[in-house]
Amino acid sequence: MIDPALNMELSKGSPSAYTRLYSLTAARLRNYCKIFLNDAVQVEDIVQNTYLRLWERREQIRTDKSVESLLFTITRNQCLNDIRDRKLASGTFSIDEFTWSDLQHLYQIDFTGTEQKILEEQLFEALQEAIDQLPVRQNQVFVLCKINGRKQKEVADELGISLKAVEKNLAKARHHLRERLTARFPDLSLFIFLLLR
Repeated sequence: MIDPALNMELSKGSPSAYTRLYSLTAARLRNYCKIFLNDAVQVEDIVQNTYLRLWERREQIRTDKSVESLLFTITRNQCLNDIRDRKLASGTFSIDEFTWSDLQHLYQIDFTGTEQKILEEQLFEALQEAIDQLPVRQNQVFVLCKINGRKQKEVADELGISLKAVEKNLAKARHHLRERLTARFPDLSLFIFLLLR
């Protein structure tokens, strides 16, 4: 979501704007990074470095562009660079179910400042639309568990439903979202599967 006022503050180097951006996005960046990397320390290093790189590029921030998509792009590129470097160093390559061609497809997209939305922005907008179209209970459970990072037991208590009901609604929501997103982005089906796991 584009917030022109926040973008303006960020471009001027406002520390409070960066603090606010960090609180809004850091958890999601960590989860996104975990799609590519399993090492928690490495994930944290990349996330911290993402904000540093955004700071270094702050004068390029535009009020009509999504800063979130720039953050996700920087994070993705760092992860892919790390994977590439490890592959070159070891002569082997392994990252869960990803193949190198899947990752290469992601490498082709970058934050160029053109009017065309980058892949992350398109994907996250489509995800938000699909979440909005979920049945009410599935929407509540998915948002609380996967977007807000709450534990399933906490969600069950908050909504006054059983843990089994939370699990069932979460499974249905994931299934629905995977179907919607893979229909729209068939080349990213594996990536979508990992994003929604």
